[in-house]
Amino acid sequence: MHPKIYGTGVALVTPFKTDLSIDFEALTRLVNHCIKGNIDFLVVMGTTGESVTLSLEEKNIVLEHVKKINDNNLPIVLGIGGNNTSAVIESFSNYNLDGVDAILSVSPSYNKPTQEGIYQHFKAISEKSPLPIILYNVPGRTSSNMSAETTLRLANDFDNIIAIKEASGDMTQIMDIINRKPTNFNVLSGDDAITLPIIAMGGKGVISVLAQGLPKEFSTMVSYALDDNNIGTARNTHYKILDFVKPLFAEGNPAGIKTLLHIIGICQEEVRLPLVKSSENLRAIIQKKWEKLN
Repeated sequence: MHPKIYGTGVALVTPFKTDLSIDFEALTRLVNHCIKGNIDFLVVMGTTGESVTLSLEEKNIVLEHVKKINDNNLPIVLGIGGNNTSAVIESFSNYNLDGVDAILSVSPSYNKPTQEGIYQHFKAISEKSPLPIILYNVPGRTSSNMSAETTLRLANDFDNIIAIKEASGDMTQIMDIINRKPTNFNVLSGDDAITLPIIAMGGKGVISVLAQGLPKEFSTMVSYALDDNNIGTARNTHYKILDFVKPLFAEGNPAGIKTLLHIIGICQEEVRLPLVKSSENLRAIIQKKWEKLN
């Protein structure tokens, strides 16, 4: 695995102003908040970043701004995926990839390809990608699970496919991948709530939503979990922050995390349609949990 892509990664939100233009001052605060909180790497233009509602120009501007503020402090992973294989490959040329360490590419959504189709999709991407690739399996969004067999086939066949962000929630599938994977391939949790058990089973980190709201707490938990002698301490931190996970996703992502970030003073709650902001009830729940934690 790429030595830099390890531990706690954060799927950054894209902060918006009330007119829904990008709030670069808030994005600066967010990146600095993550750096100060000991996050290990940043993910730009993932699902949490509302990439599907940003123009290509906006995506490039956000990427360049994150690079500038990050100033080579942390590795950067860029989300480039889709359900049109040739378009994904063509999009590599749409970005300045200097300063980007890897690409996070989601399994195709909506088309519902067979396992062979998923394999051929990533095979084609692997053969053209200028950077290492992290697979992303998230059946809750794609309506198509990438099986353990397909993941392991890709991991064994392509050296530049270095990891998977696994968000299937299927611990049996995840353990099967961990147990049979090649040594140069690792598993990252794609579910905040089960990050600790995935690491306990042999996973090597997480790409998290919650960690940008609670970077010190989350990164501390992951660091302890990766240290076999500190799993008990990791467990204590895990249960302390677990209470946040359910409400954070209760009304969709990134509405919940933007509410938490607003409470902390990082950014506004604005999201672009078809997403909507958290309800008053959810906002009150997250506020109460924040006050309890602090």
